[in-house]
Amino acid sequence: MRARDLLTDFPTVTLDTPVLDAARLLADQDLPGLIVVDSDGLPFSILAGTQVLALAVPGYCQDDPALARVVDEAHADAFLRNVAGQTVRQALPPKPRELPVTDLGATVLEIAALMARTHSPLVAVVSGGRLRGAVTLQALMDRMLAV
Repeated sequence: MRARDLLTDFPTVTLDTPVLDAARLLADQDLPGLIVVDSDGLPFSILAGTQVLALAVPGYCQDDPALARVVDEAHADAFLRNVAGQTVRQALPPKPRELPVTDLGATVLEIAALMARTHSPLVAVVSGGRLRGAVTLQALMDRMLAV
């Protein structure tokens, strides 16, 4: 089993995409993350849904989870509004990690190792100088458990 066999079309965003648009895409399509592409349409980064949350959740609640409990329900339900006007560029970690990108011939074990090493729920697949799609953690696990 190779990446080409697990490949799926996958939506992308750019660095200048509003975070709320990215969050809607994540939610509407039930995605674990998004591929962020550069101006050439090649993978620049992976934006995991948890990175959107990290940008939206107030820092004081991340630093001291007990403080999240004292925020009233109405405000707690609306915390995602904190990212209004911010872009995907702002949601990405300041220090880039290894980019989870592979080619069409990667084996299931190579893909699993890349996901584990980069803590990414998806791997972008590039061939011939263009993005071909992605392998998701769900597709990988489904395939591994079917054997």
